[in-house]
Amino acid sequence: MANRENVFLRKDGRFEARYRKGRDNNGKLIYGFCYGKTYEEAREKARRLQEVSETFQGLEEQREPTFTYYCNNWLISNRRRLKESSSAKYLSDIKNHIIPFFGKKLPWEITSEETDLFIQMLLYEKKLSPKTIRNILALFHSVFVYAGRRSGRKLPDLEIIYPRQQKKNMRVLDEQEEKKLIRFLAAEMDLCKFGVYLALRTGLRIGEVCALRWQDISLETHTISISRTAQRIQCQDSGDESRTKVMVGAPKTESSCRLIPLMPDLEALYARFVPKDSGTFVLTGTRQCMEPRKLQRRLKNYMVKCQIPSVHFHTLRHTFATRCIEAGFDVKTLSEILGHSNISITLNQYVHPSMERKRENMSRLKTVIHV
Repeated sequence: MANRENVFLRKDGRFEARYRKGRDNNGKLIYGFCYGKTYEEAREKARRLQEVSETFQGLEEQREPTFTYYCNNWLISNRRRLKESSSAKYLSDIKNHIIPFFGKKLPWEITSEETDLFIQMLLYEKKLSPKTIRNILALFHSVFVYAGRRSGRKLPDLEIIYPRQQKKNMRVLDEQEEKKLIRFLAAEMDLCKFGVYLALRTGLRIGEVCALRWQDISLETHTISISRTAQRIQCQDSGDESRTKVMVGAPKTESSCRLIPLMPDLEALYARFVPKDSGTFVLTGTRQCMEPRKLQRRLKNYMVKCQIPSVHFHTLRHTFATRCIEAGFDVKTLSEILGHSNISITLNQYVHPSMERKRENMSRLKTVIHV
């Protein structure tokens, strides 16, 4: 049953409320839906979402469309070419950062000085990392260029000074810590510990481990096939901005899809744990994947028991890369195993030679002056 406020009583006992999300390219209204246990709860949710939608979609009648309008249309026009995870990330950045600052302005009113203030706000008020800010600025510039094309106006030449990324000293397990972790994983090893050991021995990312199925590991070709990743993203069409879901899909770049040679120890562990249903996920042994945050919590618990401090899942990837270089891997091979698009990423971010390695290489230099 519905009423003039567009609130429905569903068969399951919940109340469903409808609100206007925007208009399609033909001007037809698009509706969103939200739910509540009571009539008042559903109506209040719809009212709040309606207010957000009107701000975001630019439904107000205006003589000239604001930057909010172009943000919305940029998302619509690019949605088909974007992966769902990328679309959700862009939507979040636009709604949480770009629209609150620039949304009410006309595109040709935006100046370089205002862009500088935007950067300062992201840095010092929201305390975002330089890398995150660079991504937001790149998105803002894309929408700005799009607004210029769609409006037919010549927009100002913005001077955007991207914040400098500070190089971090990434944590790498030393040999004693690595041996301690391996001994812990080997004792009473289960599927989750096998997944952690797999990452330590192959450099897999946390999302790649969570998305790995038993059918991706082949004893015939002695390889592990990486073609999917798991991540938690915002539900874009639920009507509830707080709702998220775990999505298993293709990785962000083509280079992340790769074959990794299978080591003998991993083959032996595979033979111990492989189930009859090869379509199940490695970490769970079921058709339901483990979400990355849960695996990160498991690893944190393991590290507490091992008394190894300051370790995140990505530490395992850095450790693997460093051990490979120490073993004499050429950088191109390592880059492909890690799934990087170019070797500079491998060299700059994932290779951490120890002081012993530096001394060993320095000692190869011939003595020039004899004292």
